[in-house]
Amino acid sequence: MKPASIHTPVLIIGGSLVGLSASLFLAWRGVPHILVEKHHGSAAHPRATGFTEHTLEFFRAAGIAERIPQVPPGASLRRARVESLAGQHYEELPWTPGQPEERDGKASPTTGAAIAQDLLEPILREAARARGADLRTGVELLSVQQDAQRVTAQLRQRDTGACYAVTADYLIAADGAASPIREQLGIARQGAGPLRVLRSVLFRCAEADAFLERGIRQFDIDQPGFKGFLGTYSDGRWFLMFEEQSESTDAQLRALVRQALGKDMAFELITTGRWELAGLIADRFSEGRIFLAGDAAHQLPPTRGGYGANTGIDDVYNLAWKLQRVVRQQSRPALLDTYTDERRPIAWLRHQQTFARPDYAKWVGDGYQDAPLYGNLAMELGQLTRSSAILGADAVLPPAAHPRDWAGQPGTRAPHVWVRHRGNSVSSIDLLTEDFVLLTADPRWSAAAAHLSLKTLLAGADLIFPADQAFGDTFGTGDDGAVIVRPDGIIAWRSAPAAVPDAMLLRAVMEKIALPHG
Repeated sequence: MKPASIHTPVLIIGGSLVGLSASLFLAWRGVPHILVEKHHGSAAHPRATGFTEHTLEFFRAAGIAERIPQVPPGASLRRARVESLAGQHYEELPWTPGQPEERDGKASPTTGAAIAQDLLEPILREAARARGADLRTGVELLSVQQDAQRVTAQLRQRDTGACYAVTADYLIAADGAASPIREQLGIARQGAGPLRVLRSVLFRCAEADAFLERGIRQFDIDQPGFKGFLGTYSDGRWFLMFEEQSESTDAQLRALVRQALGKDMAFELITTGRWELAGLIADRFSEGRIFLAGDAAHQLPPTRGGYGANTGIDDVYNLAWKLQRVVRQQSRPALLDTYTDERRPIAWLRHQQTFARPDYAKWVGDGYQDAPLYGNLAMELGQLTRSSAILGADAVLPPAAHPRDWAGQPGTRAPHVWVRHRGNSVSSIDLLTEDFVLLTADPRWSAAAAHLSLKTLLAGADLIFPADQAFGDTFGTGDDGAVIVRPDGIIAWRSAPAAVPDAMLLRAVMEKIALPHG
């Protein structure tokens, strides 16, 4: 007898870093879903290793940040051009030329993390399952179709060959840069394009760890006839990446590792891999009920800004709260239409910033050299999000700025301030993760919101701001204004100067930014 198909509100295809993050965020928000991944565990060769303050804020909201070792406050990822690890060090290389490393630990309650992807993924997997996620490993996608009512996926259990169907209201395609789902949908990509095929070698070398005492973690190997990139996962494992013109033997790979180390050190070769250095952004991030996330939506090379992995995790944090509201019929499905509008420009900016910097500018010529460069904190905590569901993020505004320069600008992340709430010291952003929140210091705005589905926090009563970070200054409202912050911490609206608190005004605002159902 053919088994009956299974239905779930959300189906996730792909159980690597972005898919697992999507599962965690949906489970934390109480959205039933199924995740399928064709492999049983993480890849033997980690890829991502650096996770930014913003990403750790998402994991903090979902309750797992304490399980992820964070870097010391003020630490930055340092890189140098060297002859070899043990040889001459020529110069230290900035990621953003002409701009200082700004991470002083004041802009966020988190500091980011340096953890290998294969160590982070089990944390995500366990946390998602603990919150009720249905994770199915060793299951591959055979085909997917959608109509106006649902998405239907045909799946196969690889160990047994058993096939079955899953229907879903919505599907998240986190199926990688090659994304069969994106290709089936016929969604083209634009950008710098495929540039090179690189070989990577993962190895363990305890003796090499002694060379980290200078504080540098990444090394551009610059020798006559050999250019490579050497780095560490800070857990005893190292990797070497280089452009491979032809297939290398095991002996040749070992010789290149010795050449990069610059000294006869004992090392254990763990595994090797190949990957495509490319910059490609999908023309749209959704089609009907299917949403692209991570590398399926934007293929970006490894950078010190961590644009690839962190951008993908940001994608699904943006998508999870919208799916929650739509699945619960709190918002109309049109809210999901804002996903591409909000996420694609950010992915494109990160593509442009990657190839405007010296690390990758050499691969693409002069096409990106005239673009302004934004510093680390601007790119991580100061990017502007625009869509029809954000009021006041005008096109004349820059796509990014240092977070202190925004001061409550709609479309930006709500500022982090240590405030007193119910007798405890908490970050302001910890209070802005579950629902739409009205923030104000004027009780008249609280009264105006009394009959709306809108949580209100009153500065001076519910929240006590420090004297040097008063609410009105920090959020740009003055003493008698208000802001509304979305469940993902983005400011969706700010009152105009001298605006009169009014329930009808707030109702009209909520209609535009939350698209309430019915």
